[in-house]
Amino acid sequence: MNKILIIQPSHYVSKNDRTVFKSRMRALVPLTLPYLAALTPKGWEVTLVDEQLQDIDFNTKPDLVAITSWTVHSIRGYDVARKFRDQGIPVIMGGPHVWFHPEEASKHCDAIGIGEGEPIWAKMLEDAAAGQLQKVYQAPQMKSIADLPLPRWDMLDLRKYGPFKTFSLMSSRGCPMQCEFCSERLYLGGGFRVRPVEDVIADIKHTGSKNVFFGDSDFGGKRAHAMKLMEAMIPLKLRWSALWTSFLCYDDEYMDLAQRSGLLHVNMGLESIDRDTLKGMNKNFNKVDRYSEMLGNLRRRGISYSLNFIFGWDTEQQGVFEHTLEFLHKEKVPVAYFNILCPEKGTMFFEKMKADDRILRLEDIGRFPGEFCHIKPKNFSAEEIEKNVQDMYLKFYSWKSMLKRLPPPVTQSNIASWVVNISQRKLAQRSQGENNNNFDAF
Repeated sequence: MNKILIIQPSHYVSKNDRTVFKSRMRALVPLTLPYLAALTPKGWEVTLVDEQLQDIDFNTKPDLVAITSWTVHSIRGYDVARKFRDQGIPVIMGGPHVWFHPEEASKHCDAIGIGEGEPIWAKMLEDAAAGQLQKVYQAPQMKSIADLPLPRWDMLDLRKYGPFKTFSLMSSRGCPMQCEFCSERLYLGGGFRVRPVEDVIADIKHTGSKNVFFGDSDFGGKRAHAMKLMEAMIPLKLRWSALWTSFLCYDDEYMDLAQRSGLLHVNMGLESIDRDTLKGMNKNFNKVDRYSEMLGNLRRRGISYSLNFIFGWDTEQQGVFEHTLEFLHKEKVPVAYFNILCPEKGTMFFEKMKADDRILRLEDIGRFPGEFCHIKPKNFSAEEIEKNVQDMYLKFYSWKSMLKRLPPPVTQSNIASWVVNISQRKLAQRSQGENNNNFDAF
């Protein structure tokens, strides 16, 4: 029997600190590893490694190593691949990073898989077993994502995901939106597809848990499908979380059903409180004058939420950082994430910035999220953007801010908000010193 080691690498703490990021425990159970195990044909002995929680045993002697990677994990992934290849063990790589950077990734492994795994995974393993790996396996986009195998959750050490573990699931692939800066809709070739509701319900029951997270780019991308799925989830008495587009929060029928089905938390990309900025991003569906109404709809139903913001757009003026914080405190927003506008490869924004010679540190894009500004801003310096975003984290997750914004931790959603805030506070304080070092390096 052939042996395969499937690794989801961690990442390095920062550009200047090549310590591998580790967690003693985390709540979110990943989907990719157990799903790849489920796709693996008979005749292979599978070992899974989530490096954020486990150490990689480089003395083990598998017949094949498979590495799945986002760009943030890519440098560590390459280093892991090299250590096994130096021992004569073939390595294959796939995942989002390989989709966007196939030529780069192919230099660090024996074969790459581009696109969805289902059409090519078994073929890659068959060729590996025969010693006939091709350099590139290009998957055609699947027209249907029905009848997918059940993830092999049993192959993970679930004790490492804590007593309140939440299982990552998928109800759709792709994104129907066309935000100029975002690469999500381009991954896997574009197109938005949904899974049959009965398949998703089978996945949920297979976890044996009441806590699930839909990692879809847009859970409500097809409203009718989302409504049918939420209706089917009601008898399961779940506590579930998802990401979706803000305009769904104005839909009372949709929101009432989300509440009844057990929605615990939703994450949304507001991106900005400035209309001109949203127009430039092609996010006119985010209505600034209705933000208060939207957030009120969530609070009234007892649904926890988090908001994403992006800074660095040409329309932004001095004061945008303080004005955003004022909005967040006024609305008592429980959780917010502040991001620096990034020219992701493949997007219209990337091509525009490249044509205008405004990209900075091209080789670092996506590898150290939040540390660097990768464009030459119009109304700020890159260092000003970096410093202001860092300061926003420190201010928003200060004890003073938390006590003003957060209600007492007496409900499950309120407890969750406090846990996230304390975690973000620690990250903000830790990154302060790291980023100061990065500024010195420029």
